[in-house]
Amino acid sequence: TVTCFHVPYSALTMFISRDQKERDSATAYRMMVEVLGTVLGTAIQGQIVGGNSNCPTESDAPYSTNSSSVNTTIASLDQTKQAYLVASGVICIIYVLCAAILFLGVKEQKETGRDKSEPLTFAQGLRLVMCHGPYVKLVIGFLFTSLAFMLLEGNFALFITYALGHRKDFQNILLVIMLSGALTIPWWQWFLTRFGKKKAAYFGISWAVPFMILIVSVKSNLIVSYLVSVAAGVSVAAAFLLPWSMLPDVVDDFKVQNPDIRGHEALFYSFYVFFIKFASGVSLGISTLSLKFAGYVTGGCSQPEAVSVTLKVLVSPVPVVLIAVGLLILKTYPIDEERRQGNRKLLQAML
Repeated sequence: TVTCFHVPYSALTMFISRDQKERDSATAYRMMVEVLGTVLGTAIQGQIVGGNSNCPTESDAPYSTNSSSVNTTIASLDQTKQAYLVASGVICIIYVLCAAILFLGVKEQKETGRDKSEPLTFAQGLRLVMCHGPYVKLVIGFLFTSLAFMLLEGNFALFITYALGHRKDFQNILLVIMLSGALTIPWWQWFLTRFGKKKAAYFGISWAVPFMILIVSVKSNLIVSYLVSVAAGVSVAAAFLLPWSMLPDVVDDFKVQNPDIRGHEALFYSFYVFFIKFASGVSLGISTLSLKFAGYVTGGCSQPEAVSVTLKVLVSPVPVVLIAVGLLILKTYPIDEERRQGNRKLLQAML
């Protein structure tokens, strides 16, 4: 259901305006609100669920007996289950409300100009889209960088809890990352307008690398963790914004090279969403298998030392290597500012 909503919602950018600047601006607003929505969801779940912990504090430990500890744990598990149900209900209500606003408040532009061509079959569309060089390079490059940030985000809470020992602060640290990302998206929008999208992608995504190395290199410190979280959020903003900002340029390039084909926009967006979901699945699989081999105990208040080492690897060396590979692939991405402006003029002449 989420994918069925996400694909047309993302592709809608191509149908609300034909002007590249307007589309880029709309994408920036969309991603900023999307990240703020993630912040809202994280805050809601954190406030409802965060207060329920199955782990006793150090001050409680000397006075607890085995029977009372078991009873407390069972009661705490029931409370946690109920808290998750309440949090999911609240988020679902917000989801439905936002979908209704989108349906009632957004109007698509009608296709004008020349007559539409015959609709492509799925196989024809797939072949054309996957043979378009700029699209393939863009998708593969961001597949690696997205996988890097998914590994970082997916394991950062566990890393903060078990490797750094900030159990009570991990919800706040995650909020700081997402809030920093939401607030810096306008800055990245200005940066890509001023210096170009490829430079913004290189600078923005690589910005996180020194801080990924720093967080596992210095001794555990709460202040350093918050500072790294703010800096990481800046890079997360670029990773959120740039792929969706560059994708319309690929669609425009395809239109210039295939002027007689219509109705292909959703194919570009749907396959990009597919690859992002694929990266999410790979990230989850890598994390789960790695932690399982390290001896991770689900719900445990403490973990073996091997788990701490594994989490450090998953949030620093592995993402850094994936980012390096992704940026090397993006280096071959051919749509620079000159080509993008040339495509814009050609498309205006075709209308």
